[in-house]
Amino acid sequence: MNNIVILSQDPVVFTMLERFLKRDYHLIIFGTMPAAADYIYTTIPELMILDIRSTKSSCISMLNQLKEDPIFSQLPVLAILDDPGHFELLKTIIVEDYIIRNMLEQEIITRVNLCINRAKRIVELNPLTRLPGNNAINRQIQERLDGKEIFALAYADLDYFKPYNDKYGFSRGDEVIKVTGRLILNLVNEKQSKNNFVGHIGGDDYVFIMAPQLIVETSEHIIRAFDQIIPTFYDEDDREKGIIFSKDRHGEKRFFPIISISIGITGSHLRTFDHYGEMTGVASAMKSLSKQDLGSIYRIDQREKNTTMTTKIARNNCAEG
Repeated sequence: MNNIVILSQDPVVFTMLERFLKRDYHLIIFGTMPAAADYIYTTIPELMILDIRSTKSSCISMLNQLKEDPIFSQLPVLAILDDPGHFELLKTIIVEDYIIRNMLEQEIITRVNLCINRAKRIVELNPLTRLPGNNAINRQIQERLDGKEIFALAYADLDYFKPYNDKYGFSRGDEVIKVTGRLILNLVNEKQSKNNFVGHIGGDDYVFIMAPQLIVETSEHIIRAFDQIIPTFYDEDDREKGIIFSKDRHGEKRFFPIISISIGITGSHLRTFDHYGEMTGVASAMKSLSKQDLGSIYRIDQREKNTTMTTKIARNNCAEG
């Protein structure tokens, strides 16, 4: 069920919205933008409904900052206005559509459906993680390269995910994919609140873009947090052993370690890239090198020094069968 955030302090408004929308949508109601921010950052809802009359100017400023973030620019916002005379307010807010308060009963379902469907057509999102997909990722990289921006790109991939998926099933595998996406998104935002980007290539592959001086520390935090949380997705017996018995890619049964995460990093400050494919290729190569070792690890392309830095963070419960 699609999630809709309602930002209003008017009981009449959210009572009416619940009446017409709760059958088809999961509604989350907040009185202020600061209260809603944590939920939006961790969940990325399909729509935000903004009651202009009960919204302070500081909340509008926060919303505009949120919409300027590449990760949340695709979040559609539907504004509720008191009457057509308040159209001037729309010049100060980044919203996709509006509805007049006295027309809520007649039009709210139609407007909500239009906003969500329009956003799905315009922006490619991974349906599982709600993170931008391949087209948005490629566009982000190319625009930064064309603008001669100094930035770093990290390519993250899960190790031994397929054996986990085969043993525990797609439903539990999907939860690992979603939690990993949220973890990366939250830690990237925590370290660099502006001009970052997190995308989901598909499957268990992700990318994130940050300032070069921040991406290494963030990768370390991602690895530590991932290694702490991933054992909780295993049954107790498998978690205690640190291994599972599952099929490999050839259909043969063997032992596999607990899922780990491998990250490859490159940057526009290290070498000249003209096309996004060149940059993602180098990051992917660094990621592939990191997957050669057991455990969570990141490798950094350091073209200027003609070396590749390897950093491995060991996990005690990884065992090879």
